[in-house]
Amino acid sequence: MDSSPHPARPPVAGVTRRTADAGESERANRSWWDAEAPAYYAEHGTFLGDDRFIWCPERLDEEQARLLGELRSRRVLEIGAGAAQCSRWLLARGAQVVATDLSMGMLAQAAAIDHDRPSAVPLVQCDAVELPFADAAFDLACSAYGAVPFVADSAALMREVARVLRPGGRWVFSVTHPVRWALPDDPGPEGLVVRASYFDRTPYVEQAQDGTAVYVEHHRTLGDRVREIAAAGLVLDDVVEPEWPDDHRGVWGGWSPTRGRLVPGTAIFCCRRPGDPPGAVSRSR
Repeated sequence: MDSSPHPARPPVAGVTRRTADAGESERANRSWWDAEAPAYYAEHGTFLGDDRFIWCPERLDEEQARLLGELRSRRVLEIGAGAAQCSRWLLARGAQVVATDLSMGMLAQAAAIDHDRPSAVPLVQCDAVELPFADAAFDLACSAYGAVPFVADSAALMREVARVLRPGGRWVFSVTHPVRWALPDDPGPEGLVVRASYFDRTPYVEQAQDGTAVYVEHHRTLGDRVREIAAAGLVLDDVVEPEWPDDHRGVWGGWSPTRGRLVPGTAIFCCRRPGDPPGAVSRSR
């Protein structure tokens, strides 16, 4: 068996919308990101940096956005961390961070970046719907385009995050804006024409010649996301839709100035587990 974190994967023979259950999604996406990790880092590493917290292709930076709040001494879980760029930024600001990802290939990329650094981010390989952590273990959880769109049961992911958060803890995650699923993944004018139903939740699947899924993404509407969050016992405080900066000329897949100035490309959900943290003092008038 090939023990390399970057095994070969079957070439993509076609793209379709079809059902893909939890097992097929997990196998496809683990294999995809294991194989894709070096190329993804080579293509996007300069934009993301090795120790920056970039929420989205619109270039929203946590340094300015401050969506996570206070960080020093906070226990933070990054889900779908990739090469752990966000976790390194958090670590440098005094947080106690654990970076997780389904893909050993992406975590190997993270370890390679940390190889010559004085402080390495703790890395854990796991499925986001089965987090290997105790209840109420973290003050914050975050994910920048990681994990949420790639699991078949994202409602289960929300429940897992709620479980590992302490009372009062925050959960902030960014995903492709749901409205973008109705549009072609094209950065030019063709990408501004509605071609599909916004309400079609059928997964996007790239597959091999034999029909085996090679890559899977799952679409949820804005309302679906809100209901998943509420059903997990979390409170939704805000939905941030970053605008495309005037000085941003870059293109990332279907994200571009052409589309970004007209249609939102990213949605960031800011949630919290209700209740006061253990040991909090209640104040009354």
